[in-house]
Amino acid sequence: MNNFEIQNAIFPRGERAPADYFTGIVWVRILVDEPSFNNLIGNVTFEPGARNNWHKHPGGQVLLVTDGIGYYQEKGKPIQLLHKGDIVRILPDVVHWHGASPESEFTHIAISTNTQKGAVMWLQRVTNEEYNSFK
Repeated sequence: MNNFEIQNAIFPRGERAPADYFTGIVWVRILVDEPSFNNLIGNVTFEPGARNNWHKHPGGQVLLVTDGIGYYQEKGKPIQLLHKGDIVRILPDVVHWHGASPESEFTHIAISTNTQKGAVMWLQRVTNEEYNSFK
């Protein structure tokens, strides 16, 4: 267990997320990946300062924040601060990113919906300037 491990985590951390799509250390545990449900559900834990690349989901996505403080941003809009209990509803094909704030680990359950349309399309990295633009 490292210094940032959440002591009362609902689900174990899972596997390290691929560096091609994430900046910093991120852990993913897939909870549901069954085609008959048309969704992909994963528990994602970001260490402080970690985030995913800009991306979009052809079928949309829902984030259920379970711990920590995080960021969420849609392309062309300001960063939103997220806390435990927040729910983010992301419409299909909306370009966005999410991750931990600089001082806090952040965990959410990510639900990719309507996966028969495709699960995710990864785009460019979130720059440090973009990440640090939270006001």
